[in-house]
Formats: sequence, structure tokens, C-alpha cells
Amino acid sequence: MQPGPVRVDDETWTLTVHDLGVLRVPSGKLEASDPFVNLGEGQIIDVPPGDYPVRVTVADVSDKQDGSHLREAYLSVVLAEGEVASVGPATRVAEELPADEYWVVPVDAGTVGFADADAIRSGMPGDDWYDEVFDNGKDDSWFALMDSAEHLRAGCANIVLPAATAGENVVLAHSGWGDGVYPILSTLDATGRSLAIHIDLLVVGGSDSDDAPEA
Repeated sequence: MQPGPVRVDDETWTLTVHDLGVLRVPSGKLEASDPFVNLGEGQIIDVPPGDYPVRVTVADVSDKQDGSHLREAYLSVVLAEGEVASVGPATRVAEELPADEYWVVPVDAGTVGFADADAIRSGMPGDDWYDEVFDNGKDDSWFALMDSAEHLRAGCANIVLPAATAGENVVLAHSGWGDGVYPILSTLDATGRSLAIHIDLLVVGGSDSDDAPEA
């Protein structure tokens, strides 16, 4: 979530950070998923219940750095303000992972998203989400909103769940280079408090499939 130039291999790319609004997480169970494939079945991270800003970090990977080739690098839920002291795997409370292991988001529809896990169960209708919600031919379909530059920015969306009663929502973004397996990270302050949860889309950290962590 730091704008400006970044060195990747032998190239310098420019990062920009964009506000995607607020995500409601009343249960404290933050789910990270590919919402068009495994919504409601994604990895859950414990956070304090609340409403949190969501931001997408975008990398300009074009040769001329003219904005002609953009890739999402991180989708982030901001839990608190503070100075980052370290980066580690995002986990559930009292959960520890072996060194160099991470929970991941498996992506098969080129999209990642965050939502409240409990809200998904109550806020999504019926069984046919594709035809009823994702691609129903209306301007408020999830596909249409993600394609709209007027909603937020093309490739991203902040959408209230169809059956939500208190504004529970999902925030979506294209997944950098596309399908793959992407780690879920936490940035921490010096006391170990989590400042943000991120899906690292391996654009800045590496795009090689050999570098991607295993589920």
C-alpha cells in the first residue's frame, strides 16, 4: 500500500494505491476467496469485528511506464493505522503455521475478494449464483460492476450482498497476472498487532509459478 517506484528484477515499475470503500466484517471472520469459484469456502482470518477500508495496489508494468499495462499487486483490508515492522502469514487466532508456509487463495476465475464469512451464508440467494448474481445481464451484476470504470475502477468492485440486511458486502479485484495460488499476508507493527490483511498477487514479489506457495 505504498505508492511510488519499485524495483522488480531489472525493471522499475510504478505503484498506485486506490480506495475501494469499506468492507463490513461484523462477525470478525474475514474470508479471502476467488468469489466466482469458491465464495463461502475460502480461508478465514480472524479480525476484530468492524468496518474496514479496502485498498488495491496497482502496478504499472508497461515498458514505457505510461499506464498502458496495469496489474493488481495487492488487495488489502486495513485494520489499523501504524508503522509496519514486519510481514508474516495471516492466520486465525492462536494458530501458528510452520516457517515459510502461508494460507492461500486458489484462483480459477482471475479474481480475488474479501467478505465476512458469516454474511456470505445469509446474504447470498439460492444456489444459482452465476445466473442470478454474477452474470444476470443487469447493470448491477458482479461482472458488469467489475467491468465498469464508473463504479470504482475497471477490474474492481464493492458490492452489497443480494440478501444482506445491514449492508454486508464483498470487495473484488482482478488477480494480477490471473489464475494461480496467492498467499494471504499480515503486516504487523512492532508489538505484533496486525495492521492489515493482504492477498499478495505475486506481481511485485514474483510472478513465476515456481515461486508461488503451495496450498
